[in-house]
Amino acid sequence: MKKVSVYVDGQEGTTGLEINERLTKRKDIEILKIDPGKRRDVNERSRLLNQADVVFLCLPDEAAREAVSLISNPSTKVIDGSTAHRTLDDWAYGLPELSREYREKIKTSKRISVPGCYPTGFNMLIYPLVNKGIIPPDYPLSCHAISGYSGGGKKLIAMYESDSEEEKKNLKSPCLYGLKLQHKHIPEMKKHSALSRDPLFTPMVAGFYRGMTVAVPIHTDLLSMKVSAQDVQAFYSEYFRGEKAVRVAPFNAEDNFELGFLNAESCVNTDDIELLVFGNDRQILLVSRLDNLGKGAAGAAVQNLDIILGSA
Repeated sequence: MKKVSVYVDGQEGTTGLEINERLTKRKDIEILKIDPGKRRDVNERSRLLNQADVVFLCLPDEAAREAVSLISNPSTKVIDGSTAHRTLDDWAYGLPELSREYREKIKTSKRISVPGCYPTGFNMLIYPLVNKGIIPPDYPLSCHAISGYSGGGKKLIAMYESDSEEEKKNLKSPCLYGLKLQHKHIPEMKKHSALSRDPLFTPMVAGFYRGMTVAVPIHTDLLSMKVSAQDVQAFYSEYFRGEKAVRVAPFNAEDNFELGFLNAESCVNTDDIELLVFGNDRQILLVSRLDNLGKGAAGAAVQNLDIILGSA
């Protein structure tokens, strides 16, 4: 069987390293490597981008756009991990569990954008409810989320793992960021959950390496139909039935948590996402947990590769 040739552009970053690690274990993949001294050589990058059957982009937004512009081979398929193409209609959005239509577009597209980690957790909770007509598109949604520091890339990892006493003091407690309420993930969250207004998104980073929790509170009297928290849990269980990467927890599952706390690390080192529902007839708390480097990054990228290869 002919191996699929894959080139990872940006293979020295956190996500690129993990994608490479996953692919080196596979017998169906041939990984194309660039000479470290030529990583900034446009001609060499262009050669590899056009030689590959599938290209993974693990780059900043502008560099990702440049890489796409270098591809002239009509057969090359691109799986982009940056924010650059996530809201473009001519790119498939790589979250197949959202709907049959999302999965089919991934299968047939040559341009796939890997979702962000926070939007993955948010859209998995909200898209089905908006699509079903339970949450109106103009609902004033808030999203509160916390992630391990690996989600910030090499610079943030270095800050958290620094021996500097000043860094340790500044990062001792969980830290809110994106305080101008203009986080780059908001357009992606809004578009792919079919919302007519921006969600109020308050992300936070803390001193653990990987894992994340995304929480969205809901008032039932503002919904389009009368549902309870238990109804929503039952709806998720049916909606995601058969999805191997999705776990829907029992309703009000806090009795199963260690010491009664919901931690952010239950899905670490997996490509799973866990959905949980808490509350009552008046208020609902929707929660997702995932590994920001698994289902939130490298795991999702490789999942999309498997879909276009017909093995997932």
